[in-house]
Formats: sequence, C-alpha cells, structure tokens
Amino acid sequence: MAGGRVSVAFNSVTVNKRLLFASLAVAAAVVVAVSVVAANRHGGSTADDNVTLSPGKSLSPTIGTNAAVTGRSVPHINLQTLTGDAYASADLLGRPMVINMWYSTCAPCNRELPAFAAAHSIFGDQVRFVGINSSGLDSQSEEKFARNRGVNYELFYDPNGEFTTAMHIANFPQTLLVNADGTIVEQTGELTAAKLEDLIRTKLL
Repeated sequence: MAGGRVSVAFNSVTVNKRLLFASLAVAAAVVVAVSVVAANRHGGSTADDNVTLSPGKSLSPTIGTNAAVTGRSVPHINLQTLTGDAYASADLLGRPMVINMWYSTCAPCNRELPAFAAAHSIFGDQVRFVGINSSGLDSQSEEKFARNRGVNYELFYDPNGEFTTAMHIANFPQTLLVNADGTIVEQTGELTAAKLEDLIRTKLL
C-alpha cells in the first residue's frame, strides 16, 4: 500500500510539472504573437519613428518620411510675420526661392542655419531666401535664435501648421527649392553649405 501511495504521488507531481510546462509554452506563444501583431501594426516609417535616435541626434527627413512634392506648386496659404500679420505665400513668388522649414529645438535645423546664412550672402541678389518656422513657439525667441546664427533673410511662421500640413512634412528640417512660377524643383533634408550652394547653382540659376 505504501509503495502504491508513493507511485500515485510521483505520478501526480509529474502531471503537475507537465501542466506547468504546457502553460508556460502557451503563455510564451501568446507573447510572441502579440509582439508580431504590434510590429506589423507599426511597421514602416512614421514621423515619431524617425524624429529622434538618441539625445541630440535626429534623422534628416527623406522621401520616406516626408511626401514627395517635387513638381508641385507652393500652396497658397497665409503665413504669419513676427508682428502677427498675415502674409500670403503667393506673394513670395516671382523669382527663384529657397524655403527652409525649421525650428530652434531641431538639432539638424540648428546645424544647417549657418549654411543658409552663408548661401544667402552669396546668392541673395538672385534667389529669395525664406525661413518658415512651424514650432508654434513664441516667434520672438525663434527669431532671435535664427538671427544669432547669422540669418538675415525673411522669416515667417506657420503657427497652425497649415503650410506644413499642405506640404506633408513630417520631419525637419526640410528645404524646398522653388522656381519663379512657384513650382518646387527640389526637396531635401539637412544640408551642408557646399551641397546647398550646388543645389542653388544647378536647380535655380
């Protein structure tokens, strides 16, 4: 009898272990399945996925994160001046133009502003330079930020994001090269001084 009871107890422990292992296996499978579904749901590039890699390092925008707008016309939307007055984007047209979409807390925007200031000093008589800030922050502080980095060209603001939305811009900086009739002939992310000068010479002049 004693031997029989031990055998029953042993068999019971074995069954319990098997049930435990089976339960753990099912739980692991559920976790994997949920992870796969989540990965598929969030697959592809989004603005949130591509904004920041690590502190101080942001990805430059690409056609994968910003819609391709080359060949389209600059949208007719009211921008805002430093004093809060409306300024129609259509009034910017009439000569070749460089539009730089930026804001002060964007690390690559910060890096490239001096390049735009330098290009403006070279091509300012032939090409109109325009900075459009879409941060929604106090324009006084944003204006000071750009001016401290040598920017002397026109700065406008897009506080409600209308221009940014119309251009389908999800990541910054984004630069648009526009011909005199308002057609966008090139779009690009962060630029060096040399690359910006080359694009102006080859695309606008």
